[in-house]
Amino acid sequence: MKAVRIHAFGGPEVLQLEDIARPVPAADELLIEVRASGVNPVDWVVREGGNDALRAYLALPLTLGWDAAGVVVAVGSAVTGFQPGDAVYGVPNFPGNGSYAEYCAAKASQFAPKPQHLSFVEAAAVPLAGLTAWTALFAHGKLQPGQRVLIQGASGGVGSFAVQFAKAKGAYVIGTASSGNLDYLRQLGADEALDYQSQQATETLREVDVVVEASPLRNNTARLQAVTALKTGGILVSVNVDFPFDAAVLAALAEKQATGELAPNQPRQDWLQEMTQLVEAGQVQVVVSKVYPLAQVAEAHRESQTWHVRGKLVLELGQEKE
Repeated sequence: MKAVRIHAFGGPEVLQLEDIARPVPAADELLIEVRASGVNPVDWVVREGGNDALRAYLALPLTLGWDAAGVVVAVGSAVTGFQPGDAVYGVPNFPGNGSYAEYCAAKASQFAPKPQHLSFVEAAAVPLAGLTAWTALFAHGKLQPGQRVLIQGASGGVGSFAVQFAKAKGAYVIGTASSGNLDYLRQLGADEALDYQSQQATETLREVDVVVEASPLRNNTARLQAVTALKTGGILVSVNVDFPFDAAVLAALAEKQATGELAPNQPRQDWLQEMTQLVEAGQVQVVVSKVYPLAQVAEAHRESQTWHVRGKLVLELGQEKE
């Protein structure tokens, strides 16, 4: 089968399209014919050698990609609830053999039936970013209906889902983005859309229950400003798990009796199923910025690394067969 692999860490030039053996699913795994794979910042972070949170888990050679939609072709002996022919989406094993490949084997517990009215390309844009947003909002942020949530970096892959999930669950949603993306945030359902470069807009925010740092900006000074927006007892959640809160942020949180949480992605089937319900109810739209063939993966990585993608980039593998 064709797969995009790396044999050394580095720039986009280390990505190699090559023929490798088709994986064999373990007892608790599915073998999936991949129709589309999302492209995420973690893909090129791994390609470059990882960060402090990831480096210990990486071994070469490595097939990249942790966002898949496709069709089940075989199931492990211990798997129930799936059968060959099922259209599914989910997160491949990390950091194992990823989804930049014609087939991947992955734990069945990390996959769910694909939303019926989404194409494979659209479905592949959901799992990793969606689960990251879900983990941050609900597992760590404990967001409740009626609460006020501030989502920083709200126009990106994770932020776009966070805005929609929070709104669907009855929260009052404030999103920050660049000035050109403010109308987009309103279209996603944000109650307030603020230019993150406008100090007046962000510095006047107060009495927020939850702040979700979905922005790639790793800046503890910006986090201090976010803490000022929190109400007493609020929660600051960051998806940037490689960047701990510094002493000043921890002190500011303590003064507010607030909590700081780093939120690693949890690839849970039950959360994917809840996301599917929201998508199928029309409460969540999937925004695909651009689709690339697998052979143009390097170009997809270069675009992802600009940090100016609205929604998601997706690799398409072959003709869609619904």
